[in-house]
Amino acid sequence: MKFFEFNGRYIAYRDTGGATLKALLLGHPLGMSQAVWDELAASLAGRYRVISWDLPGHGASSPLDCAITADDLAEEAVALLDALEIERFTYLGTSVGGVIGQALRRAVPDRLTALMLTNTGAVIGSPEAWQTRAERVRREGLAGMGKELSGRWFADGFIRERPAALAGWQTQLARTDAESYARLCELLGATDFTGCTAPTDTPVFLLAGEADMSTPPATLEALAGILGGAPLAVLDGVAHVPSVEAPARMTSWVRSCLSSARSQVGAHGVSYERGLDTRTSVLGEAHVARARQGATTLDQPFQQMITRLAWGELWGNPDLAHRERSMITIAVLAALGRDGELVLHLNTAKRIGLEEAELRQALTHVAIYAGVPAANHAFKLAREQGWGETLTAL
Repeated sequence: MKFFEFNGRYIAYRDTGGATLKALLLGHPLGMSQAVWDELAASLAGRYRVISWDLPGHGASSPLDCAITADDLAEEAVALLDALEIERFTYLGTSVGGVIGQALRRAVPDRLTALMLTNTGAVIGSPEAWQTRAERVRREGLAGMGKELSGRWFADGFIRERPAALAGWQTQLARTDAESYARLCELLGATDFTGCTAPTDTPVFLLAGEADMSTPPATLEALAGILGGAPLAVLDGVAHVPSVEAPARMTSWVRSCLSSARSQVGAHGVSYERGLDTRTSVLGEAHVARARQGATTLDQPFQQMITRLAWGELWGNPDLAHRERSMITIAVLAALGRDGELVLHLNTAKRIGLEEAELRQALTHVAIYAGVPAANHAFKLAREQGWGETLTAL
């Protein structure tokens, strides 16, 4: 876990890393923490740069001492991305996390590549109900209300079959700062996105839980209408927190949404600009700048083509992690004896985090399937690029 400071508060976040990967930012529900994303983040790490953070007074983040709005929390999320030097990102949020997603759609539509909202709404509940809850939390404390509040998170089957998980999340709720929780209740009571129908190019996907009492499917259906008919999926037997109740099914939904978003954006082929972004993130700005400066009227169309196809269509597709594509590329180039490109990709492999053992296995595959001389030569080039350490003679 890491921390950064924003507006005088310390905010806890996690980052699976991978500067060359597309960023996926996750916003958690009220009263919980970024730990709700543990299983989903583990399944997507390596293919996406998965980032999550704890809301104010939740998890390990500093508490609130003043009123806050959905726009303030969206600004906090953008500040985190700016601190990590991330420009474009996909967002996934549940409950109040989904409210933050709607604020991001309004605030930074040009930075969002896709938006996934679960168990949320343009309006959640009523201002009176949220004010009542805020007052009770301040008066009774979260520990005293834990059983009542956590009972709305999960479906009966989950509560019956996983009592330890329920008890663990009740403990997490009791550790949450009561004033921060109350302030977020007031935020939810004051938030209404029903008028935010401005169209954007950002693909939006919605998910509801069939057993969700807080934001039932009808609430998501209303949100879908506001968002111009965004597709809505409903998970049977799931209540308010699908990432905890049904992580495998939710991960499958997320993968489907991400694939659909890529198809929508690239329906007529990936643009040169998108390919250039991927090429720059993988190879580095200096290399790409040299290549572009050296282009002539003869090869400029060729450079544009490979930027769209090799880097946009191929390397830009997260079905394989960049490290996996790196190993495939190195093995193919070594087998074909393409030394110039092989040296480039041996250096690139370091940039994207390929480990020495992974490189060794890729080149060993070359030895078995393409011949020992080709692999031997590739090992030599790798050593010349700084791979491996000199062994001390015994």
